[in-house]
Amino acid sequence: MVVRYGTEHRSQVAELFRPAASPAPVAVVLHGGFWKQRYDRHLMDPLCLDLAARGWAAWNVEYRRLGLRGGGGWPSTFTDVAAAIDHLGSLDGLDLGRVVAIGHSAGGHLAFWAAARPGLPARAPGTDPAVRVTHAVAQAGVVDLVGASRLGLGGGAAERLTGELPEAYELGSPRARLPLGVPQLLVHGTDDDTVPVAMSREYAAAARDAKLVEYAGGHYEHLDPGSEAWEAVVEWLP
Repeated sequence: MVVRYGTEHRSQVAELFRPAASPAPVAVVLHGGFWKQRYDRHLMDPLCLDLAARGWAAWNVEYRRLGLRGGGGWPSTFTDVAAAIDHLGSLDGLDLGRVVAIGHSAGGHLAFWAAARPGLPARAPGTDPAVRVTHAVAQAGVVDLVGASRLGLGGGAAERLTGELPEAYELGSPRARLPLGVPQLLVHGTDDDTVPVAMSREYAAAARDAKLVEYAGGHYEHLDPGSEAWEAVVEWLP
């Protein structure tokens, strides 16, 4: 079921994969691709199907991305993710006491940022959530925007996302929002040459309530529901 959660842009849609039984806990699924327009939510379809088979309602979120007309960046990418999660409150058959945000790569950044929303200051984009994320998973996540900028990840994608505005780094980077206040899982391949495992290691060392699982692999195994990387996620789900 594809649902519009906003009316400002064609990308403000999400697809709900429902399990057989309800009410079901919710996995908010956020795709990666360095926030760029050529990547979309369908990257996560196999994981959503697997989650639904395991009894989870998978909410596969699209958002405004870099390069689209009237598209993404600070703050629209962030406000889209916030609006998509808050829209869950208008849907039936969901257990909003368990809402896990799961994201791959840049989606991992957005998943952890979504978990940090209750701690944002007044009038910040995404503050005062109507639906709260209770747990968060970053699969090879870009969890530190300052670090991503320093390393030049995604050809300068972090700079494009933030517009190099100091408040965007302060309010939009999970590393800057620690402690998030919810349990977090980071899964990262030791051979990842897209987002280095050091980013997750450094985040886990600085965070509270964060678990790091490493595996011998790269960046894209996370998208395979039969992979060791995904098994670490489903074993951790509350």
